[in-house]
Amino acid sequence: MKRVTRALATLVGVSAILTPTPSAGIVQPARPCDGLTSLASSSTRVLTAEIVAAGRFAPSASASQGVNVRVAFCRVVASLTPSADSEITVEIWMPARDWNGKLQAVGNGAFSGTINYSSMAAALDRGYATSSTDTGHTGGGARWALNHPEKIVDFGWRAVHEMTVLAKRAVAAFYGSGPRYAYWNGCSAGGRQGLQAAQRFPEDFDGIVAGAPGFDWTGRAAQAIRIAKILEADEAARLDASARQLLHDRVIAACDASDGAKDGLIENPDRCGFDPGALECRGGQTDGCLTSPQVATARAIYASPINSRTRRPIPGLARGSELGWTDLGWTASARATGLDQFRFIVFRDPEWTISRFDFDADLARAEADDGNTINALNPDLRPFMGRGGKLLQYHGWSDPQIAPGVSTQYYDRVAEVIGAEAVRSSYRLFMAPGMGHCSGGEGPSTFDMVRALESWVEQKQAPDRIVASRNVDGAAVRTRPLCPYPQVASHKGSGSVDDEANFVCK
Repeated sequence: MKRVTRALATLVGVSAILTPTPSAGIVQPARPCDGLTSLASSSTRVLTAEIVAAGRFAPSASASQGVNVRVAFCRVVASLTPSADSEITVEIWMPARDWNGKLQAVGNGAFSGTINYSSMAAALDRGYATSSTDTGHTGGGARWALNHPEKIVDFGWRAVHEMTVLAKRAVAAFYGSGPRYAYWNGCSAGGRQGLQAAQRFPEDFDGIVAGAPGFDWTGRAAQAIRIAKILEADEAARLDASARQLLHDRVIAACDASDGAKDGLIENPDRCGFDPGALECRGGQTDGCLTSPQVATARAIYASPINSRTRRPIPGLARGSELGWTDLGWTASARATGLDQFRFIVFRDPEWTISRFDFDADLARAEADDGNTINALNPDLRPFMGRGGKLLQYHGWSDPQIAPGVSTQYYDRVAEVIGAEAVRSSYRLFMAPGMGHCSGGEGPSTFDMVRALESWVEQKQAPDRIVASRNVDGAAVRTRPLCPYPQVASHKGSGSVDDEANFVCK
């Protein structure tokens, strides 16, 4: 067990044994940090319980990456073993003073087996107690999953739930009372984790931010591998950077003005029917056009083939996302995640190759075998909503890594199960035109979903629009409202297209 830094712990313990201040919503610690070794149990080892000073924090002296934190905090590191084959590391950080009374757990990305220190630091700086998990393994990729079904369960959903239970216990032990509100904040795989929590453990969180969620994990894996198989076999069918730029420019030109504003963004790509065939080279043309194989590639990337087992479309990438594509179609991360999914989890064969992939058979097998362990496809959110839970989901329309259509598809499926009005009272989806994967892209992609969620949960103020900005060199050069799906932002007909005040949601 790591040695506790007792001098700092004693200093904070002496100065911070204070009573809560309910009027300000601020709570101070009620016991020293090193006393949290008492959280240990038969399935929980407390490895560290120490105060960390404000400033630069790195998890170890040899760590190349670190984060800056503005406040001292009690750091608890624990190893959890809910199964005989589990080894889940979690970290819990709690402000040494001026706690806001709330917990914010943060998510991961891809198959990542690391603690998300940057997101923890951001939550801590806002006054939150916060927690993160390595999901039960170390490093990236999915080799760890080979012949380890319990570790797949840990990654799929159990690590986050066990972490949340322990984090609430730690908060109650340190401050003398549990969190008034518990929130989840994650994007990509972190968005998937949030939806798993809503579907499986409706009592874990009062509010969830699920960004660009990879909850159709097997579907995305199959789509990325489907395109990679085509392009690995036929180099002539690949779209290089100039071809992608050409295609993107023509898509924007065709569909930009559909929202009443010619601004280089497509507000709703689902309404854009541009066919890449319009760019096909003809009559010996070689410049400013696409070859027939390249046209077929673009159509394949946009396409949403049907899952032969469930008859559900598996969304392709949206028109407008072309600048995020690669020579092999989807992003390198999407391909790597997809390859590992089939290699180590579906077929349990380290020698399996993309050339052996069969979309119809292998997707059906992957989804059936998964049984919603990693996937989070259950549309029945009534238990979560019934206890007052609020879900904010967002997705960039130009995301080249997780198809944005999965988010609109899921929202529509939830509405079918629960009813549109009931859904709107607890679940809102915000689609961001021009935004890439979790951030970036050509559109406004800076916004504060956590603040919007806090207002919804704590003040019952549902978000009817969320203002996003596009920042260049630290300054906002464009603002735009994100509207709750299925509404879109429409220009009023006058005023700058760079000012959100000139748009309405309808």
